[in-house]
Amino acid sequence: MNDTEFDVIPSDAILAGDATDAYFDRTVETLEHTDRNPRVVAEVTADQFPTGEWELFAGVKDVARLFEGRGVDVDALREGRLFDGGPVLRIEGPYLEFCRLETALLGFLSHPTGMATNALRARYAAPDSVVLSFGTRHVHPSIGAVVERSALLGGHDGFSNVAAGDVIGRGAGGTMPHALVICFGRGNQEAAWRAFDEAVGADVPRIALCDTYSDEVDESVRAADAVEDLDSVRIDTTSSRRGDFRHILREVRWSLDAAGHENVGVFASGGLGPAELRELRDVAEGFGVGGYVSNADPVEFSLDIVEIEGEPAAKRGKLTGKKEVYRTADGGHHVGLADSEGPEDGEPLLEPLVRDGEVVREFDLDAAIERAAEDAAAVGFDDEWYEG
Repeated sequence: MNDTEFDVIPSDAILAGDATDAYFDRTVETLEHTDRNPRVVAEVTADQFPTGEWELFAGVKDVARLFEGRGVDVDALREGRLFDGGPVLRIEGPYLEFCRLETALLGFLSHPTGMATNALRARYAAPDSVVLSFGTRHVHPSIGAVVERSALLGGHDGFSNVAAGDVIGRGAGGTMPHALVICFGRGNQEAAWRAFDEAVGADVPRIALCDTYSDEVDESVRAADAVEDLDSVRIDTTSSRRGDFRHILREVRWSLDAAGHENVGVFASGGLGPAELRELRDVAEGFGVGGYVSNADPVEFSLDIVEIEGEPAAKRGKLTGKKEVYRTADGGHHVGLADSEGPEDGEPLLEPLVRDGEVVREFDLDAAIERAAEDAAAVGFDDEWYEG
């Protein structure tokens, strides 16, 4: 048994380059044996040419830390930029300076970008609703902060993981699980709701979970009667008992209004993605989104050498030569050779991240969130393009 408490690769091993695929160790051995260490340009891409399917770039902060102190220059898109092809990151320097970092580099970008993109899709599916991230229970706890940062980058209004909040400097939120209601026993839901109201701080929203033992409509009205100034009821009905979820939420809303609780909102959660949010956004004020974000497919980035000792070089199927990507005024994403003239109104998107091992960029999550929203508007992002 190893000497770590959990199956987690420690940060010092990642920074040392040990979180690598074994064939990179063989590569280092071979190049050092032949006294070969060429100066290269390498680029990270998912698609060679623009595809029209936009993805939200994330994970840059960790990449900067990975390359800190290395004798290389790195340029990258800003966190929160949208892209649909071409390089998102470029490395220039002696190959042995970063050979063993490729595995970690791609991991730092691939999963966060997939999660941030799905978070943005959920955000656009319910643009006027509160959308919260509930998904870290579906992934290894070591990446909880990555999930929540990606969710915020994609426009979510809050998240649930306490330790993740400590890492990214934001407070986690949440109210009650079914377990709390069950601890008070069947038929004693009012006791659970009132105890919660009495126990938690004034800054915690009064949201009652209302589908534990009886009908959602029955529990919702009972909760609103039991707790003065109740903010919302949350409906998290198990899918096997859900039936027509839209109809259930409409009936809850109707019944709350009929009972004089027009100011009590309706919040929905449980296996929701963009399709469900679009269907329910007119009958619920807010949503909890879980696995759709945390379980997002990673973007399949690859790192490829495209230039060696100043000469174009790339394997079959990859575009050779150092490149630049541009955003044009009409929201277009353009790819061209770096030494060629770009579009007349094009804004170069690859910006300095590391210079000779020194990180030259600051990371402001609020600025990145704003950038993502602005870029999504600029390119005409539409979540419905991505529904399978």
